[in-house]
Amino acid sequence: MVTMTIASRLDDLPLSRRHGRVIGGSGIGWALDAMDVGLISFIIAALASEWALDDTTMSLIASVGFVGMAVGAGVGGLIADKLGRRQVFALTLLVYGIATGASALVGGVGMLLVLRFIVGLGLGSELPVASTYVSEFAPARIRGRLVVILEAFWAVGWTASAVIGYFVVPLENGWRWAFAIGAIPALYALAVRWGLPESPRWLESKGRLAEAERIVRQFEGDSARPVTQVSDVQPSGRRAGVADLFRSGLARRTAALWAVWAFVNFSYYGAFIWIPSILVSQGFDLVRSFGYTLIITLAQLPGYAMAAWLIEVWGRRATLSVFLVGSAISAMLFGTAGEVWQILLFGCLLSFFNLGAWGALYAVSPELYPTLVRATGAGAAATVGRIASIVAPLFTPWALNLGGAPLVFTVFAICFAAAAASAWGLSDLKGRSLSDDLADSGTDRPVSPQR
Repeated sequence: MVTMTIASRLDDLPLSRRHGRVIGGSGIGWALDAMDVGLISFIIAALASEWALDDTTMSLIASVGFVGMAVGAGVGGLIADKLGRRQVFALTLLVYGIATGASALVGGVGMLLVLRFIVGLGLGSELPVASTYVSEFAPARIRGRLVVILEAFWAVGWTASAVIGYFVVPLENGWRWAFAIGAIPALYALAVRWGLPESPRWLESKGRLAEAERIVRQFEGDSARPVTQVSDVQPSGRRAGVADLFRSGLARRTAALWAVWAFVNFSYYGAFIWIPSILVSQGFDLVRSFGYTLIITLAQLPGYAMAAWLIEVWGRRATLSVFLVGSAISAMLFGTAGEVWQILLFGCLLSFFNLGAWGALYAVSPELYPTLVRATGAGAAATVGRIASIVAPLFTPWALNLGGAPLVFTVFAICFAAAAASAWGLSDLKGRSLSDDLADSGTDRPVSPQR
């Protein structure tokens, strides 16, 4: 009979089909999120022509969703630490799925702005909760890799949005059909609610040991050795809050993480939301610009694959910073691109490096915090990032008018470089157990090797 904690048993598990269901179930929701965010870049380009929108109105449509995401990320993390990961994950899918579907029926900018804000609430809440959820199930030795694989579903969803943008949006009322397709998450929310287990780490932190034990035993299966269940987590009667992110040695991590999230969000959304419109402004017709964007988007997939491999070889900080430096160089090159081959090559490099960096960032974010405030910490960082992403769509058209694409992408390159420097303020927890003790957050314990 072996005495082990819930956390150590989860960390020592071999990868199984149940892990695959957790990653796949969460990843489908993640992909649907990306599809919605990506679609708006194509829809804005189409509405600009159909509704004769000016740059300011186009920027508002892009930014209002990020306002909702900023609010949702912080609120969603706090609620997930109180009510559970799975519950909030399903609720957020339902909220933004219904709001996206309703957007297909709007007749003017005002109602579209309202619905895009509601969509943002759902999206902002879901992303940090999903990464926290997967990280709490993942064995420690491959935790970073599995979260990067989860984040790779973003590329699947963004590619789906590019396909819809290319084939559907240019049709008559195509943007309405695109929004209608985006309502799929509302249906998928039901499957999430009933098909995925709650996080045992969260259940343990709330004193619900019997439920946590049942779920862990399901993952251990028939091959599990007999164990005596013990818990090294003392349930807390108090509510965790944002202030806890600056206590017990967490302040340095939090400050560095917030800086990375802000710089990456500003550059990513400033660039990728506007790429279809930038290409149209350079003289390419709508269909060709959408086609080029689709090709650029496909480069996200090998970027994620490379990051998923390197993150358990180089570690979190090195992988994140290298991909961010690559993003900075690619942004500079893309800003000077004039020929079609240059647009495609440098755009693909930007997509490759930037989305690989995103994978590493989502992997490291929940690792930095104990269970009590893990979703709160990831959500707060995402909130800071979403604030930057609100500014980005407003900045891009202004900077384009001022200095063209070279100025815009030079600023983005500087932000990527600043994010790379900030990444070295993060703790690298490759191969280590997730800490459940606020006081122990700076000295995470190593995990025994897989037997």
